[in-house]
Amino acid sequence: MIENAQLIGLSRQIALKRQMDVMANNMANINTTGFKAEQVLFEEYMMPGASHRDFMRFDQPLSYVQDWATRHDLTSGAVVQTGSELDVALMGDGFLAVDTPAGERWTRAGSLQIDAEGRLVDSSGNPVLGERGPIVFQPEETGIVIAEDGSIATSEGPKARLRLVEFANAQELTREGANLFAGGTPVAATQTRVVQGAVERSNVSGVAEMAQMIRVQRAYESLANLMKQQDDLRRSAIQRLGDANA
Repeated sequence: MIENAQLIGLSRQIALKRQMDVMANNMANINTTGFKAEQVLFEEYMMPGASHRDFMRFDQPLSYVQDWATRHDLTSGAVVQTGSELDVALMGDGFLAVDTPAGERWTRAGSLQIDAEGRLVDSSGNPVLGERGPIVFQPEETGIVIAEDGSIATSEGPKARLRLVEFANAQELTREGANLFAGGTPVAATQTRVVQGAVERSNVSGVAEMAQMIRVQRAYESLANLMKQQDDLRRSAIQRLGDANA
């Protein structure tokens, strides 16, 4: 029974550690443009009850806890005006498409810039894709205007249109580094509009995350104390058995 209690407590501690890691990553990206927080989902794992004819009654089932998935919190962050003609914020559920060495990826980080080759790129240097591929500006082009539908025009006239995508189930996306998502089945966005001269801030709530981190830490410490008491109880039982047989 003592071993069972310790195993159950250990499973909970492992789950709490995983939850703390996720929240720490959220806090680390509280100022990352377009960052979407993550939440850990837990489920109960029932250990099948063992039975044997030598037992007076069947063993009771054991209930463990395990983290079985991580959920993306895709709620919108605050939109902040920057005044830069290359910055864009997305209003709706859509994503920008970017080209990376690993293939197409999706992002909400709209802090864009033009690289030395005249390409429109994200903050990591990945080319931002238009409906016909990477968007390239010529040196003589000025006065960049990005419309709500993603259409881009310059002093030389219409240029391109941002490739905006949406997903029927965005939870299928896999988070990668550099604030990018992979996977899913993208379709052309119909419910997303672009706001030029602004960026979407992270949707992480510092106050909420800090409060949750405190609760998780206290739960972890409580379990550690409980497991120590179980160790003390077992040690005391072994000592008493030793004294009785002496």
